[in-house]
Amino acid sequence: MDGLILAQSMDLLAVTDMAAGSMRRRLFAASAALAVVAAAGGAAAVPLTPFRYEEQAQRHCPGDTIVWLDFRTRRYYSSGQKRYARGFDGSFVCREEARRSGYRRSLLGLR
Repeated sequence: MDGLILAQSMDLLAVTDMAAGSMRRRLFAASAALAVVAAAGGAAAVPLTPFRYEEQAQRHCPGDTIVWLDFRTRRYYSSGQKRYARGFDGSFVCREEARRSGYRRSLLGLR
């Protein structure tokens, strides 16, 4: 009886491994296709310079507005918003760099 259960569980593991491999291949193919589409569209990586302190960012881009960039949500917050300079996964950046890098403005706290 134990041998039968062991054989069935090994068969289940083999099927699971095959499914995971298939999913990895599909994911790789999708990411490769996305890279080709991005390259064909002329999309170039835009450099984003994150800073720990607001003054550092202001020295880097004196003519631009400084925003707080939340890397997790891919949103940026202006100085009057509640989440400005809050959180552990964010940095101060220049607003135009954030926009060109694909980050979006948060509407939270704007009324």
